[in-house]
Amino acid sequence: MKKKERQQKVMDEVSINRKVSSSFLSEKLDVSEDTIRRDIKELHDKGMITKVHGGAISNIQKLYHYNEDVIYNREGKVRVAQKAISLIEDGMVIIISGGTTNLMLAKLLPKGLKATVYTYSLPIAMQLTEHPLIETIFIGGKIYRNSMVTTGIDVIQYLSNIRASICFMGVSALSLEQGITDEGYEVSLIKKAMINASDHIVYLATSNKLNLRHNYDVCNLKEIDTVVTDLDKEDAKLKEYISAGVNLL
Repeated sequence: MKKKERQQKVMDEVSINRKVSSSFLSEKLDVSEDTIRRDIKELHDKGMITKVHGGAISNIQKLYHYNEDVIYNREGKVRVAQKAISLIEDGMVIIISGGTTNLMLAKLLPKGLKATVYTYSLPIAMQLTEHPLIETIFIGGKIYRNSMVTTGIDVIQYLSNIRASICFMGVSALSLEQGITDEGYEVSLIKKAMINASDHIVYLATSNKLNLRHNYDVCNLKEIDTVVTDLDKEDAKLKEYISAGVNLL
């Protein structure tokens, strides 16, 4: 494994786990602990991570973050995020909605990515401060305390004045009959504004969100551009969606 690739994997593990030991990284990447210690020192000197006794931690300073120990279906969200990253190119203008799947996407974005990201999620905005080449624009408004996202007419008006290359939208529920739906009326309105502001919409949906429906419509099945799931495309749970013409990744 080349040095650059190995150091990227070190940063990915720190980003995902917040704190990792040199012994864990040595075993995970199949290299000596001395090599890992040198990698950590170099990344620390570049400001990418923080070197501590026995390993490394994320150097992000956050006002708020999810308790990651209780994130449901963590591995599935990592798979979704890794698939979604393949759709991103340098120079893109990106909108990212709230939710823990999108938080995982923000964590795993390549550190060398050059992009502009708009988000109304405070945890995601703070997470993106780990990425030195990403210009992060937090859309202010009334803070919804349960999920730490902003809501209200100010958010919708702001979205109406931007144009994004791609939007990564968290999914509360996806069904064949109703398409994408959400639990909250205000959030559903914001998601519709995100759709109008973006050239391409990518819906991030772990498998537990399939075949569910909530009270408020976001978009119907025919309006969906791309859905990214944690399942293989050959999985039986996706057969009906593929038959209905949904573009799955």
